[in-house]
Amino acid sequence: MTHSVQIKNLDLNFGSVKVLRDLNLDINEGEFIVLLGSSGCGKSTLLNCIAGLLEVSDGQVFIKGENVTWKEPSERGIGMVFQSYALYPQMTVEGNLSFGLKNAKMPKDEIAKRVARAAEVLQIEQLLKRKPGALSGGQRQRVAIGRALVRDVDVFLFDEPLSNLDAKLRADLRVELKRLHHSLKNTMIYVTHDQVEAMTLADRIAIMKGGNIMQLGTPDEIYNRPQNIYVADFIGSPSMNFMEGEFRDGTFTTDGVAMPMEGYEYASESVHNGPAVIGIRPEHIITGELVSNAPIQMDVTADLVEPMGSDTLVHVTVAGKTFRIRMDGQARVHEGDDLRIGIVPAQASLFDKETEARL
Repeated sequence: MTHSVQIKNLDLNFGSVKVLRDLNLDINEGEFIVLLGSSGCGKSTLLNCIAGLLEVSDGQVFIKGENVTWKEPSERGIGMVFQSYALYPQMTVEGNLSFGLKNAKMPKDEIAKRVARAAEVLQIEQLLKRKPGALSGGQRQRVAIGRALVRDVDVFLFDEPLSNLDAKLRADLRVELKRLHHSLKNTMIYVTHDQVEAMTLADRIAIMKGGNIMQLGTPDEIYNRPQNIYVADFIGSPSMNFMEGEFRDGTFTTDGVAMPMEGYEYASESVHNGPAVIGIRPEHIITGELVSNAPIQMDVTADLVEPMGSDTLVHVTVAGKTFRIRMDGQARVHEGDDLRIGIVPAQASLFDKETEARL
């Protein structure tokens, strides 16, 4: 597999504050990578280091096998789309798309061809003669993406491009970005704090915290086999239910509830006994007729019910802890109702309490 972008032992310090720490990341040719994390985790900083907008303190950045660590942004073969549209208000859409190419002294016929291609891909042909002030937020963001597309580069960098849009527009443009990647097959690196964007767009997700990558994997790996408690808690809405207890000889025990971990895939062959934390996603808790097939069953009471249309979230108490259960939106559940629930340990995640790493 050919690497499109490689980050090697990257450090970035602002004075005495370490923002990125010995960070390594290999991105494959044509891959859609999402840098995901909460505010201040270093995801936009890493993107700016790749773009050349920030000078790294140590380490190297390679694009297409070439060391670009000290090259100017214009020399790196990248196209960047920011959260703010950053369009020239006095120019038409066509003028915004062609401005950089004209400055680069590109022939007129080549400029026209690239602008027409970008407009067709982004479905903005009918907007070319308008100015940004006459466009909606979604249309402006399409133009901003088009300005990166006309450069015909190998790597596209997106810094939270949809966060200024309302929920419906975000969902619509998310689909368009996925289609765009499928048609162009360029490498795309995308920064967001929105896990739905990450899960739906990414080939692989890098979840970041404190300037480090906590886990790099496919959406399926991140969701079903989180490597630590932070990733398990961060991914999923609502987040995973956790219980502290003791793991010994293949069984997790908490407050008198014993859960034999039959069918569970351990992270390594040698698993030591000791204090542990089990995590169970709300959608993996079984209700209704299928409970009778579950290895572990218990009776609970609905403390709180949240109808959400397609889903219903039910809060119950399990072993002294509040648990959330995701049920069908048409489920007829009321506060105070008694429920029988089932748990399949093979679907759970087990963590070492001290290191917080997956067992």
